Amino acid sequence: MWTFAAMPLPPLSKPRRLRWLPHVVVAWITFGTVAGNIGQLVQRYGIGHEIGFALALAQGVAVGLALWRPVPAWWLSLPVSAVTALCTTGPVEDSPWPWGPANLISHATILLLLALRVPTGGAVTALLLSAGLLPVLQDVRSPAVYDNTMPLAAAIFGVVTLIGIALRGRRDARTRLVEQETLTAEERGRRTLLEERGRIARELHDVVAHHMSVISIQAQVAPHLVKDPPDELKENLEGIRQNALEALTELRRVLGVLRSENPDDPEAAAPQAPLPTLDRLTGLVDNARAAGLTVDCATTGERRPLPPGVDLSAYRIVQEALSNAIRHAPGSNVHIALTHTRPGLRVRITNTSPRTAISPSPGAGHGLLGMRERTAMLGGDLTTGPTSDGGYEVSAFLPTNGENT
Repeated sequence: MWTFAAMPLPPLSKPRRLRWLPHVVVAWITFGTVAGNIGQLVQRYGIGHEIGFALALAQGVAVGLALWRPVPAWWLSLPVSAVTALCTTGPVEDSPWPWGPANLISHATILLLLALRVPTGGAVTALLLSAGLLPVLQDVRSPAVYDNTMPLAAAIFGVVTLIGIALRGRRDARTRLVEQETLTAEERGRRTLLEERGRIARELHDVVAHHMSVISIQAQVAPHLVKDPPDELKENLEGIRQNALEALTELRRVLGVLRSENPDDPEAAAPQAPLPTLDRLTGLVDNARAAGLTVDCATTGERRPLPPGVDLSAYRIVQEALSNAIRHAPGSNVHIALTHTRPGLRVRITNTSPRTAISPSPGAGHGLLGMRERTAMLGGDLTTGPTSDGGYEVSAFLPTNGENT
């Protein structure tokens, strides 16, 4: 209750046409406070024109100030109301006192705006001071005959404060819920990323293991290809073979850790299954056609042997793109274009808009993420997005010589 920091009143988020409604209502109350208070203070309560105008203006300023700084507004409104009650000198028979109608409405508005933005303890403190300060004035100075408005004021102040506290608690709970949902989505995204990287690592294990095995075998056979090889050559080749075997053993241990985290993964449970390559693309296309897609495939450029990682990644990208087309564009036409160039392989998959209704799909969102991880791992690039005809396009470049064009 001692802060003077700005606490702007947030506009309503829904519906948008009413988002500034609270500000309009407060502005209307501000105008009504000033206009209504001037006549009452001068004519009904016998306060002079200058003082009455100043008090009415100060009360209106307090209401307007409550939109941005509710605590200073409350500290201004309460003394102004007390001074207004003390300055009453005219006939107030059967007139409300110490809270006049305009002051009662304006101070209740300020209490509501205060309770919307300060902690519950501060709002309750403001309520108790508002309801308990002005009765003290009855012992200091009060008219002979008046209509006591203290019970009505206490009831109204209590109701608006409770409403403000409840609305603030609801808004805080919604904010915490949104924050928790954001954190959950971020955690889900990180988990999905790690799962996909683990899946890629398991697939690439066989590629790396193959090369390590070849190195070991070549180092073992090389001494027999040379007549009377020197001892230094035998020693170096034996060291190469031992290092290759040790690296292969460690690689298998790492793969064991990755597979133990996904015991239900069928790919992890079948480590001896051969890795797919573009040579098996025909079977993949046939499966997509059986699922209702119209698929055609074209290959251009001089086809060269691809590195195992590029071959595997190209197959997986086509596989994921076809799976997405089956889920999100049933019955569409799909075109697969493989362009072989000297720098690398360009893979482009496009599909038209769906021909049939799309049913909700519980996909885990690994498809595009896996494509990005595979292209980034190879130093390539990936672009995805909708096409002008309502379809979708996936285009990936996988370099084969470490260059990206």
